[in-house]
Amino acid sequence: MLAAGTGQTLVGCRPVGTSRRLPLYTIRRNKRHVMQPAELLQIIANGENSGVEFKGDQDRPERLAKEIVALANFNGGKLILGVEDDGTITGIRRTDLERWIMDAVFGRKVHPMILPFYEEVQIDDRRRVAIITVTQGTAKPYVVRHNNREEIYIRVGSTSQHATREQQACLFALGGMLHAELLPVSGSGFHDLSRDRLEDYLTGIVGDSEVPSSEDEWGERLCGLGFLAEREDGPPVCTIAGLVLFGRKPRRLLRQAGVRWMAFEGDDKAYRALDDRVVDGPLVALFRGRAGTGRQLLEEGLTERLEGAMRPFVSEEAETVNAPMRRERRWHYPTDAVREAVVNALAHRDWTRNEEVEVARYADRLVATSPGALQNTMTVKKMIAGQRSPRNPLIVEVLRDYGYVDARGMGVRNKIIPLVRRSSGREPQFEATEDHLRVVMWRGIG
Repeated sequence: MLAAGTGQTLVGCRPVGTSRRLPLYTIRRNKRHVMQPAELLQIIANGENSGVEFKGDQDRPERLAKEIVALANFNGGKLILGVEDDGTITGIRRTDLERWIMDAVFGRKVHPMILPFYEEVQIDDRRRVAIITVTQGTAKPYVVRHNNREEIYIRVGSTSQHATREQQACLFALGGMLHAELLPVSGSGFHDLSRDRLEDYLTGIVGDSEVPSSEDEWGERLCGLGFLAEREDGPPVCTIAGLVLFGRKPRRLLRQAGVRWMAFEGDDKAYRALDDRVVDGPLVALFRGRAGTGRQLLEEGLTERLEGAMRPFVSEEAETVNAPMRRERRWHYPTDAVREAVVNALAHRDWTRNEEVEVARYADRLVATSPGALQNTMTVKKMIAGQRSPRNPLIVEVLRDYGYVDARGMGVRNKIIPLVRRSSGREPQFEATEDHLRVVMWRGIG
Protein backbone atom coordinates (compact mmCIF):
# COMPACT_ATOMS: atom_id res chain seq x y z
CA MET A 1 0.00 0.00 0.00
CA LEU A 2 1.25 3.51 -0.77
CA ALA A 3 0.76 6.64 1.30
CA ALA A 4 -1.07 9.11 -0.92
CA GLY A 5 1.30 11.62 -2.46
CA THR A 6 4.40 10.25 -0.71
CA GLY A 7 5.48 7.23 -2.72
CA GLN A 8 6.34 5.52 0.59
CA THR A 9 5.39 1.93 1.28
CA LEU A 10 3.15 1.40 4.29
CA VAL A 11 2.53 -1.64 6.41
CA GLY A 12 -0.87 -1.87 8.03
CA CYS A 13 -1.10 -1.33 11.76
CA ARG A 14 2.01 -3.27 12.79
CA PRO A 15 5.15 -1.33 13.78
CA VAL A 16 8.53 -2.98 13.63
CA GLY A 17 9.47 -4.73 16.82
CA THR A 18 5.98 -5.36 18.22
CA SER A 19 3.06 -7.66 17.51
CA ARG A 20 0.42 -5.26 18.86
CA ARG A 21 -1.89 -3.52 16.42
CA LEU A 22 -1.96 0.26 16.20
CA PRO A 23 -4.85 2.47 15.09
CA LEU A 24 -2.69 4.14 12.42
CA TYR A 25 -0.40 3.08 9.62
CA THR A 26 3.33 3.43 10.16
CA ILE A 27 6.05 3.80 7.60
CA ARG A 28 8.15 0.80 6.65
CA ARG A 29 11.74 1.42 7.74
CA ASN A 30 13.80 -1.06 5.80
CA LYS A 31 14.65 1.41 3.05
CA ARG A 32 15.18 4.42 5.32
CA HIS A 33 18.50 5.74 6.58
CA VAL A 34 19.01 4.62 10.17
CA MET A 35 20.49 7.29 12.40
CA GLN A 36 23.70 6.37 14.21
CA PRO A 37 24.46 7.53 17.79
CA ALA A 38 27.33 9.78 16.64
CA GLU A 39 25.07 11.48 14.10
CA LEU A 40 22.35 12.04 16.71
CA LEU A 41 24.85 13.42 19.24
CA GLN A 42 26.05 15.94 16.63
CA ILE A 43 22.47 17.09 15.98
CA ILE A 44 21.90 17.51 19.71
CA ALA A 45 25.19 19.39 20.12
CA ASN A 46 24.08 21.87 17.44
CA GLY A 47 21.02 22.73 19.52
CA GLU A 48 17.45 23.55 18.58
CA ASN A 49 16.76 25.40 15.35
CA SER A 50 13.96 25.89 12.83
CA GLY A 51 14.06 22.19 11.96
CA VAL A 52 14.95 20.57 15.30
CA GLU A 53 13.01 20.60 18.59
CA PHE A 54 13.88 18.85 21.89
CA LYS A 55 11.19 17.51 24.22
CA GLY A 56 10.68 15.03 27.04
CA ASP A 57 8.44 12.03 26.45
CA GLN A 58 6.26 12.99 29.43
CA ASP A 59 4.91 16.14 27.76
CA ARG A 60 1.18 16.42 27.13
CA PRO A 61 0.01 15.24 23.67
CA GLU A 62 -1.15 18.73 22.61
CA ARG A 63 2.28 20.20 23.37
CA LEU A 64 4.01 17.61 21.22
CA ALA A 65 1.38 18.11 18.52
CA LYS A 66 2.14 21.84 18.55
CA GLU A 67 5.79 21.18 17.66
CA ILE A 68 4.89 18.64 14.97
CA VAL A 69 2.34 20.95 13.36
CA ALA A 70 4.79 23.86 13.38
CA LEU A 71 7.46 21.75 11.67
CA ALA A 72 5.02 20.44 9.05
CA ASN A 73 3.77 23.96 8.32
CA PHE A 74 7.38 25.04 7.74
CA ASN A 75 9.97 22.85 6.01
CA GLY A 76 9.59 19.72 8.10
CA GLY A 77 12.11 18.60 10.69
CA LYS A 78 12.79 16.43 13.71
CA LEU A 79 11.15 16.25 17.12
CA ILE A 80 13.67 14.58 19.42
CA LEU A 81 12.24 13.05 22.58
CA GLY A 82 14.40 12.40 25.63
CA VAL A 83 16.45 15.59 25.38
CA GLU A 84 15.98 18.76 27.45
CA ASP A 85 15.94 22.27 25.98
CA ASP A 86 19.58 22.81 26.99
CA GLY A 87 20.69 19.62 25.20
CA THR A 88 20.91 17.40 28.28
CA ILE A 89 20.10 13.82 27.31
CA THR A 90 17.70 12.31 29.86
CA GLY A 91 16.37 9.53 27.66
CA ILE A 92 12.83 8.29 27.12
CA ARG A 93 10.89 6.54 29.86
CA ARG A 94 7.74 5.24 28.19
CA THR A 95 7.93 1.59 27.19
CA ASP A 96 5.17 2.00 24.59
CA LEU A 97 6.25 5.41 23.31
CA GLU A 98 5.77 4.70 19.59
CA ARG A 99 2.24 3.44 20.09
CA TRP A 100 1.39 6.38 22.35
CA ILE A 101 2.83 8.93 19.89
CA MET A 102 0.95 7.49 16.95
CA ASP A 103 -2.34 7.24 18.85
CA ALA A 104 -2.46 10.10 21.37
CA VAL A 105 -0.55 12.69 19.32
CA PHE A 106 -0.82 11.95 15.59
CA GLY A 107 -4.14 10.14 15.79
CA ARG A 108 -6.02 12.56 18.04
CA LYS A 109 -4.30 15.95 17.99
CA VAL A 110 -2.72 16.51 14.55
CA HIS A 111 -4.95 17.26 11.56
CA PRO A 112 -4.84 16.46 8.67
CA MET A 113 -3.09 13.12 9.15
CA ILE A 114 0.71 13.12 8.92
CA LEU A 115 2.70 9.91 8.49
CA PRO A 116 5.95 10.36 10.41
CA PHE A 117 9.15 8.34 10.47
CA TYR A 118 9.80 7.05 13.99
CA GLU A 119 13.08 5.61 15.25
CA GLU A 120 14.89 5.11 18.54
CA VAL A 121 18.63 5.37 19.07
CA GLN A 122 20.45 3.74 22.00
CA ILE A 123 22.89 6.32 23.37
CA ASP A 124 24.38 4.10 26.09
CA ASP A 125 23.37 1.21 28.35
CA ARG A 126 20.64 3.19 30.09
CA ARG A 127 19.50 5.96 27.73
CA ARG A 128 17.44 5.82 24.53
CA VAL A 129 16.32 8.78 22.45
CA ALA A 130 13.35 8.80 20.05
CA ILE A 131 13.40 10.79 16.80
CA ILE A 132 10.17 11.67 15.01
CA THR A 133 10.80 13.01 11.52
CA VAL A 134 8.11 14.83 9.57
CA THR A 135 8.48 16.20 6.07
CA GLN A 136 7.12 19.51 4.88
CA GLY A 137 3.39 18.99 4.67
CA THR A 138 1.46 19.12 1.40
CA ALA A 139 -1.94 19.74 3.04
CA LYS A 140 -1.17 23.00 4.84
CA PRO A 141 -2.17 24.40 7.17
CA TYR A 142 -1.83 21.62 9.76
CA VAL A 143 -3.62 22.26 13.03
CA VAL A 144 -3.66 21.07 16.64
CA ARG A 145 -7.11 19.86 17.68
CA HIS A 146 -7.60 20.37 21.40
CA ASN A 147 -10.52 21.44 23.60
CA ASN A 148 -12.83 21.70 20.59
CA ARG A 149 -10.51 24.22 18.95
CA GLU A 150 -8.10 24.15 16.03
CA GLU A 151 -4.89 26.12 16.37
CA ILE A 152 -2.28 26.77 13.68
CA TYR A 153 1.40 27.00 14.57
CA ILE A 154 4.45 27.88 12.53
CA ARG A 155 8.15 27.60 13.19
CA VAL A 156 9.91 30.89 13.92
CA GLY A 157 13.60 30.27 14.52
CA SER A 158 13.86 27.66 17.28
CA THR A 159 10.36 28.28 18.64
CA SER A 160 6.84 27.29 17.60
CA GLN A 161 4.37 30.18 17.62
CA HIS A 162 0.77 30.86 16.73
CA ALA A 163 0.55 31.78 13.05
CA THR A 164 -0.49 35.37 12.41
CA ARG A 165 -3.41 36.15 10.14
CA GLU A 166 -1.01 36.84 7.26
CA GLN A 167 0.93 33.62 7.91
CA GLN A 168 -2.31 31.63 8.01
CA ALA A 169 -3.34 33.08 4.66
CA CYS A 170 0.04 32.07 3.21
CA LEU A 171 -0.36 28.53 4.57
CA PHE A 172 -3.85 28.16 3.10
CA ALA A 173 -2.50 29.39 -0.24
CA LEU A 174 0.50 27.03 -0.10
CA GLY A 175 -1.83 24.12 0.61
CA GLY A 176 -4.00 24.98 -2.38
CA MET A 177 -7.01 25.74 -0.16
CA LEU A 178 -7.04 29.44 -0.94
CA HIS A 179 -6.65 31.16 -4.29
CA ALA A 180 -5.98 34.71 -3.22
CA GLU A 181 -6.48 35.94 -6.78
CA LEU A 182 -10.23 35.36 -6.35
CA LEU A 183 -10.53 37.43 -3.17
CA PRO A 184 -12.67 40.59 -3.46
CA VAL A 185 -10.96 43.99 -3.39
CA SER A 186 -12.77 46.28 -0.97
CA GLY A 187 -14.08 49.53 -2.40
CA SER A 188 -13.75 48.44 -6.02
CA GLY A 189 -16.34 47.96 -8.73
CA PHE A 190 -16.94 47.44 -12.42
CA HIS A 191 -16.03 51.09 -13.08
CA ASP A 192 -12.44 50.37 -11.95
CA LEU A 193 -11.89 48.00 -14.87
CA SER A 194 -10.92 49.01 -18.38
CA ARG A 195 -14.00 48.32 -20.48
CA ASP A 196 -11.97 48.53 -23.69
CA ARG A 197 -9.65 45.77 -22.49
CA LEU A 198 -12.57 43.64 -21.34
CA GLU A 199 -14.29 44.00 -24.71
CA ASP A 200 -11.05 43.09 -26.47
CA TYR A 201 -10.68 40.03 -24.24
CA LEU A 202 -14.22 38.81 -24.82
CA THR A 203 -14.30 39.38 -28.58
CA GLY A 204 -10.65 39.06 -29.56
CA ILE A 205 -9.55 36.26 -27.21
CA VAL A 206 -12.60 34.38 -25.87
CA GLY A 207 -14.47 34.68 -29.16
CA ASP A 208 -17.78 36.12 -27.96
CA SER A 209 -19.87 37.44 -30.85
CA GLU A 210 -21.06 40.42 -28.82
CA VAL A 211 -20.33 42.08 -25.49
CA PRO A 212 -22.76 42.73 -22.62
CA SER A 213 -24.97 45.76 -23.16
CA SER A 214 -25.74 46.75 -19.56
CA GLU A 215 -23.86 46.93 -16.28
CA ASP A 216 -25.96 44.07 -14.90
CA GLU A 217 -25.04 41.89 -17.88
CA TRP A 218 -21.39 42.85 -17.46
CA GLY A 219 -21.58 41.92 -13.79
CA GLU A 220 -23.05 38.51 -14.52
CA ARG A 221 -20.50 37.76 -17.26
CA LEU A 222 -17.47 38.93 -15.27
CA CYS A 223 -18.58 37.14 -12.09
CA GLY A 224 -18.76 33.98 -14.15
CA LEU A 225 -15.20 34.56 -15.40
CA GLY A 226 -13.85 35.30 -11.91
CA PHE A 227 -13.02 38.96 -12.57
CA LEU A 228 -15.81 40.22 -10.28
CA ALA A 229 -17.15 38.77 -7.03
CA GLU A 230 -20.81 38.93 -6.05
CA ARG A 231 -22.00 40.72 -2.92
CA GLU A 232 -25.24 40.24 -1.01
CA ASP A 233 -25.54 43.91 -0.08
CA GLY A 234 -24.58 45.64 -3.28
CA PRO A 235 -23.11 45.46 -6.77
CA PRO A 236 -20.19 43.10 -7.48
CA VAL A 237 -16.62 44.09 -6.59
CA CYS A 238 -13.41 43.34 -8.43
CA THR A 239 -11.43 40.25 -7.57
CA ILE A 240 -7.67 40.63 -7.30
CA ALA A 241 -7.36 38.82 -10.64
CA GLY A 242 -9.82 41.11 -12.37
CA LEU A 243 -8.22 44.26 -10.99
CA VAL A 244 -4.60 43.39 -11.79
CA LEU A 245 -5.45 42.05 -15.25
CA PHE A 246 -7.85 44.73 -16.44
CA GLY A 247 -7.86 47.51 -13.83
CA ARG A 248 -7.32 51.09 -14.92
CA LYS A 249 -5.04 51.85 -11.95
CA PRO A 250 -4.71 48.69 -9.86
CA ARG A 251 -2.47 50.26 -7.21
CA ARG A 252 -5.14 52.76 -6.20
CA LEU A 253 -7.03 49.91 -4.54
CA LEU A 254 -4.35 47.21 -4.23
CA ARG A 255 -1.06 48.63 -3.00
CA GLN A 256 1.00 45.52 -3.75
CA ALA A 257 0.07 45.64 -7.44
CA GLY A 258 2.53 46.96 -10.01
CA VAL A 259 6.31 46.64 -10.13
CA ARG A 260 8.99 48.53 -8.26
CA TRP A 261 11.82 49.24 -10.68
CA MET A 262 15.28 50.37 -9.51
CA ALA A 263 18.62 50.90 -11.19
CA PHE A 264 21.92 51.19 -9.31
CA GLU A 265 25.33 52.16 -10.60
CA GLY A 266 27.30 49.64 -8.54
CA ASP A 267 26.96 46.02 -7.47
CA ASP A 268 24.65 46.62 -4.50
CA LYS A 269 21.82 48.87 -3.37
CA ALA A 270 23.34 52.28 -2.94
CA TYR A 271 21.78 55.09 -0.93
CA ARG A 272 20.80 56.87 -4.10
CA ALA A 273 19.48 55.03 -7.13
CA LEU A 274 19.87 56.06 -10.76
CA ASP A 275 16.17 55.32 -11.13
CA ASP A 276 13.57 54.26 -8.57
CA ARG A 277 9.86 54.19 -9.41
CA VAL A 278 6.73 52.08 -9.13
CA VAL A 279 5.20 51.18 -12.49
CA ASP A 280 1.43 50.72 -12.42
CA GLY A 281 -1.09 49.46 -14.94
CA PRO A 282 -3.14 46.43 -16.01
CA LEU A 283 -1.18 43.27 -16.77
CA VAL A 284 -2.60 42.96 -20.27
CA ALA A 285 -2.16 45.47 -23.07
CA LEU A 286 -5.02 46.73 -25.23
CA PHE A 287 -5.14 45.29 -28.74
CA ARG A 288 -7.37 45.50 -31.77
CA GLY A 289 -8.38 42.44 -33.80
CA ARG A 290 -9.03 38.80 -33.11
CA ALA A 291 -6.43 36.31 -31.95
CA GLY A 292 -4.43 34.84 -34.83
CA THR A 293 -5.24 37.73 -37.20
CA GLY A 294 -2.30 40.03 -36.55
CA ARG A 295 -3.60 42.00 -33.59
CA GLN A 296 -2.58 45.64 -33.35
CA LEU A 297 -1.24 47.09 -30.07
CA LEU A 298 -3.22 50.17 -29.04
CA GLU A 299 -2.15 50.72 -25.44
CA GLU A 300 0.63 49.18 -23.38
CA GLY A 301 0.13 46.97 -20.38
CA LEU A 302 2.27 46.72 -17.25
CA THR A 303 5.10 44.67 -18.77
CA GLU A 304 5.38 47.01 -21.78
CA ARG A 305 5.43 50.04 -19.47
CA LEU A 306 8.11 48.42 -17.34
CA GLU A 307 10.21 47.66 -20.42
CA GLY A 308 10.00 51.32 -21.37
CA ALA A 309 11.25 52.39 -17.93
CA MET A 310 14.07 49.83 -18.02
CA ARG A 311 15.26 50.47 -21.58
CA PRO A 312 17.79 53.30 -20.87
CA PHE A 313 19.44 51.21 -18.16
CA VAL A 314 19.60 47.77 -19.79
CA SER A 315 20.51 48.76 -23.35
CA GLU A 316 22.40 51.36 -25.35
CA GLU A 317 22.50 52.67 -28.88
CA ALA A 318 25.38 51.60 -31.09
CA GLU A 319 27.93 54.26 -32.08
CA THR A 320 27.51 53.49 -35.76
CA VAL A 321 24.40 53.52 -37.95
CA ASN A 322 23.16 50.63 -40.08
CA ALA A 323 22.17 50.62 -43.75
CA PRO A 324 18.73 52.21 -43.20
CA MET A 325 20.58 55.00 -41.34
CA ARG A 326 19.39 53.92 -37.91
CA ARG A 327 21.37 53.33 -34.76
CA GLU A 328 20.83 49.77 -33.60
CA ARG A 329 20.16 49.21 -29.93
CA ARG A 330 22.39 46.75 -28.09
CA TRP A 331 20.80 45.01 -25.12
CA HIS A 332 22.86 44.01 -22.08
CA TYR A 333 20.38 41.23 -21.28
CA PRO A 334 18.39 38.95 -23.62
CA THR A 335 15.00 40.62 -23.90
CA ASP A 336 13.04 37.36 -24.12
CA ALA A 337 14.64 36.11 -20.90
CA VAL A 338 13.94 39.40 -19.09
CA ARG A 339 10.34 39.41 -20.24
CA GLU A 340 9.88 35.80 -19.14
CA ALA A 341 11.32 36.48 -15.69
CA VAL A 342 9.19 39.59 -15.16
CA VAL A 343 5.95 37.99 -16.35
CA ASN A 344 6.60 34.91 -14.20
CA ALA A 345 7.22 37.13 -11.16
CA LEU A 346 3.90 38.88 -11.76
CA ALA A 347 1.89 35.78 -12.66
CA HIS A 348 2.99 33.58 -9.76
CA ARG A 349 3.40 36.10 -6.95
CA ASP A 350 1.70 35.62 -3.57
CA TRP A 351 -1.14 38.16 -3.28
CA THR A 352 -1.41 37.65 0.49
CA ARG A 353 1.85 39.59 0.83
CA ASN A 354 1.94 43.37 0.75
CA GLU A 355 5.20 43.84 -1.19
CA GLU A 356 5.40 44.65 -4.87
CA VAL A 357 7.27 42.60 -7.41
CA GLU A 358 10.74 44.14 -7.58
CA VAL A 359 13.10 44.39 -10.55
CA ALA A 360 16.54 45.88 -9.92
CA ARG A 361 19.46 46.52 -12.23
CA TYR A 362 23.00 46.52 -10.89
CA ALA A 363 26.29 47.00 -12.70
CA ASP A 364 26.69 43.27 -13.35
CA ARG A 365 23.21 41.75 -13.08
CA LEU A 366 19.44 42.14 -13.30
CA VAL A 367 17.38 40.73 -10.43
CA ALA A 368 13.63 39.98 -10.47
CA THR A 369 12.03 39.22 -7.08
CA SER A 370 8.53 37.81 -6.68
CA PRO A 371 6.92 37.89 -3.19
CA GLY A 372 6.02 34.56 -1.62
CA ALA A 373 7.40 31.06 -1.31
CA LEU A 374 7.11 28.53 -4.10
CA GLN A 375 3.68 26.92 -4.23
CA ASN A 376 3.21 23.81 -2.07
CA THR A 377 5.91 21.19 -2.86
CA MET A 378 7.32 23.03 -5.89
CA THR A 379 11.11 23.43 -5.83
CA VAL A 380 13.61 25.26 -8.00
CA LYS A 381 14.69 21.92 -9.44
CA LYS A 382 11.09 21.04 -10.40
CA MET A 383 10.54 24.53 -11.80
CA ILE A 384 13.61 24.25 -14.04
CA ALA A 385 12.45 20.82 -15.20
CA GLY A 386 9.16 22.37 -16.34
CA GLN A 387 6.71 21.24 -13.67
CA ARG A 388 3.67 23.52 -13.36
CA SER A 389 1.96 24.49 -10.11
CA PRO A 390 0.41 27.93 -10.65
CA ARG A 391 -0.50 29.85 -7.54
CA ASN A 392 -2.85 32.08 -9.55
CA PRO A 393 -4.35 29.82 -12.24
CA LEU A 394 -6.84 32.40 -13.54
CA ILE A 395 -4.20 35.09 -13.99
CA VAL A 396 -1.84 32.60 -15.62
CA GLU A 397 -4.55 31.37 -18.00
CA VAL A 398 -5.42 34.90 -19.16
CA LEU A 399 -1.75 35.79 -19.65
CA ARG A 400 -1.35 32.57 -21.63
CA ASP A 401 -4.33 33.58 -23.78
CA TYR A 402 -2.52 36.80 -24.64
CA GLY A 403 0.80 35.08 -25.28
CA TYR A 404 2.60 36.58 -22.28
CA VAL A 405 3.13 33.16 -20.67
CA ASP A 406 4.76 30.17 -22.34
CA ALA A 407 1.92 27.81 -23.29
CA ARG A 408 3.89 24.74 -22.19
CA GLY A 409 5.17 26.22 -18.92
CA MET A 410 8.77 25.74 -20.10
CA GLY A 411 9.86 29.38 -20.20
CA VAL A 412 12.47 29.00 -17.45
CA ARG A 413 14.03 25.95 -19.06
CA ASN A 414 13.78 27.01 -22.71
CA LYS A 415 14.22 30.78 -22.47
CA ILE A 416 15.79 32.16 -19.31
CA ILE A 417 18.50 29.54 -18.79
CA PRO A 418 19.82 29.10 -22.37
CA LEU A 419 19.49 32.79 -23.31
CA VAL A 420 21.27 34.10 -20.20
CA ARG A 421 23.94 31.41 -20.53
CA ARG A 422 24.54 32.34 -24.18
CA SER A 423 24.56 36.08 -23.49
CA SER A 424 26.71 36.18 -20.36
CA GLY A 425 28.54 32.87 -20.29
CA ARG A 426 27.10 32.26 -16.82
CA GLU A 427 24.15 30.31 -15.47
CA PRO A 428 21.23 32.35 -14.11
CA GLN A 429 20.61 31.93 -10.42
CA PHE A 430 17.30 30.98 -8.77
CA GLU A 431 16.84 31.58 -5.05
CA ALA A 432 13.70 30.31 -3.30
CA THR A 433 12.96 31.20 0.33
CA GLU A 434 9.86 31.37 2.52
CA ASP A 435 9.57 35.04 1.51
CA HIS A 436 10.39 35.22 -2.18
CA LEU A 437 11.57 33.68 -5.42
CA ARG A 438 14.49 35.58 -6.92
CA VAL A 439 15.95 35.24 -10.43
CA VAL A 440 19.40 36.66 -11.17
CA MET A 441 20.42 37.27 -14.78
CA TRP A 442 24.00 38.32 -15.52
CA ARG A 443 24.95 41.16 -17.82
CA GLY A 444 26.00 40.09 -21.30
CA ILE A 445 29.61 39.91 -22.42
CA GLY A 446 30.88 42.70 -24.65
